[in-house]
Amino acid sequence: MPARSPLYRRVKQQLTDALRAGKWKHGQKIASEPQLAARYGVSVGTVRKAIGELEAENILVREQGRGTFVVSHTRDYMLNVFFRIVDAQGLKQLPTVTLLSMKRGRADRATAAQLHLAQRAPVIDIETLLSLQGRPTILDRIRLPASLFGELGEHLFTRRDGTLYGLFQERFGITVVRVEEHITAVLAGEREGRLLGVAPGAPLLRIRRLGYTYKDVPVDARIRLVDSSRHGYLSVLGGRA
Repeated sequence: MPARSPLYRRVKQQLTDALRAGKWKHGQKIASEPQLAARYGVSVGTVRKAIGELEAENILVREQGRGTFVVSHTRDYMLNVFFRIVDAQGLKQLPTVTLLSMKRGRADRATAAQLHLAQRAPVIDIETLLSLQGRPTILDRIRLPASLFGELGEHLFTRRDGTLYGLFQERFGITVVRVEEHITAVLAGEREGRLLGVAPGAPLLRIRRLGYTYKDVPVDARIRLVDSSRHGYLSVLGGRA
């Protein structure tokens, strides 16, 4: 980072580099603040501020009396941090996932740009149907760089114990630390309507989603179509007073 960057930002960058390199795995306790301060030659306050930013970014989590841990993508974590679809009462639940297809392909221009790949680079195309309260509600079309997820196949996908991002951590050592979502409204086509149980031309939410690992490396590009007749998108802005 530039020499004029605040000292805590440089410590934050060093911690991020260590996490990216696998110094501490997901769910693992990192070194204590005094140990990190001695390692980086800074004050404990500087380390605490760097850790505070990583905690705000959902990369680390402090546990009172136990220390600071690398976030693990458990089901509860995914529901609270990365899932924004709610029912009419504003409640969330983890969906039941049905794999529709998984195949190998080549990145088109748009996918290559999103995932920072060369055009025609190998990708994995996945289509899933997500059900909430027993009803098909979300159609996901996912594209992943084959260079990062080369071993991923239907067996791994369907036999995983937790979430897809949990599988990324467990099997491939890749942690999604943030996502960007762009939301528009579209009309259901014939196939989308059939899968989601709505009439062609019914309104759907279209969410273009891009997931990033450390150092803003994109690893997951997807289009999510949501039946908006019973569910909506909840975004909470600002903190509690």
